Amino acid sequence: MPKQKTRKSVSRRFKITGRGKVLRRQSFRRHLKVTKSKKRLRNLKKVKRLTGHYAKKIRKVMGK
Repeated sequence: MPKQKTRKSVSRRFKITGRGKVLRRQSFRRHLKVTKSKKRLRNLKKVKRLTGHYAKKIRKVMGK
C-alpha cells in the first residue's frame, strides 16, 4: 500500500508538536489593525491549540 501524501496547504497552516498536539495561528491579524485595540492584537499573536475531532482530522491529513 502506498504512503499517504501530506496536504501541503494543511502543513503550512498547522504544526504538530512532538507530543502530537495540533497548533494553529489566529485570524483577524492581517489588516484593519487601527480599529483593534493593542490588547486584542497582542492576544491574536498567541498560537492556539486545536482539540477534539477536528484535530484528529488534521493529524490524519498530515499523515501522522
